[in-house]
Amino acid sequence: MPSSPAKKHRDDSEARRAMQLSTWFALGAGALGVLLIALPDLLPAGGPWVQLALGALTLFLAFRARAIGTRGVNDYDGRLSLLAAIAGFAILFFAGNAAFNVLVSLGG
Repeated sequence: MPSSPAKKHRDDSEARRAMQLSTWFALGAGALGVLLIALPDLLPAGGPWVQLALGALTLFLAFRARAIGTRGVNDYDGRLSLLAAIAGFAILFFAGNAAFNVLVSLGG
């Protein structure tokens, strides 16, 4: 007996819109975070903490877009949200290093 074709879930236009907005906001936050890492003099006071917040926001929005896309969009292609997630991890890595150096310089 041949297996039945996989049932496609209904494509929800609200899910598609939410996925697109989350993806583009994640890419925007990621681009801003990468810019602040490349040019740290743009934001001298509190720079590492803003970068950490941007990295966390980028990761949150990227994974939210991926979750919405896999559940509610039929032809979901998650390359842009994956790019945003990779940028979020890079931002957290470099901003965490800068924040750690700030904390070490305060302590001793």
